[in-house]
Amino acid sequence: MDQIDAVLIALRKVIRATDLHSKYLAKNTGLTTAQLLILQSIQNMGEVSIGEISKKISLSQATVTSILDRLADKGLVYRERSTKDKRKVHAYLTEDAVALIKDAPAPLQEQFTKQFGALNEWEQSMMISSLQRIAQMMDAEDIDASPVLDVGILDRKNPN
Repeated sequence: MDQIDAVLIALRKVIRATDLHSKYLAKNTGLTTAQLLILQSIQNMGEVSIGEISKKISLSQATVTSILDRLADKGLVYRERSTKDKRKVHAYLTEDAVALIKDAPAPLQEQFTKQFGALNEWEQSMMISSLQRIAQMMDAEDIDASPVLDVGILDRKNPN
């Protein structure tokens, strides 16, 4: 096997691991990774606005609003306008969401974050540099991406 094959196989394994974990999460919870992260953010942050959720998980406010709409349709969240600032809307979990989060498998990035944090700083820097270079080589540097390991459709005009 030559070096190009080794790189392509490693990339395919990363994509496949992300895909398999997304399917596992969906099968066990009925949620996407982004949906679970939003629920966990609401649980961890308490009374939280859509803008605060957006910043916490690095997704646009429009994307978070759309995901919250789907979560509300599932009976997992509800929203109320702030009594202090009428411009803000706060998201809250239902009891069903709290139970679902308790039993949900951990998102893939939690495992990755732990293992990446255990690496030496020089190893982390090398990995970041290599992955950024790979993204550039794949003409992907302009794709808007959040630090959420999830499988979805990538669209350069509307990546969310």
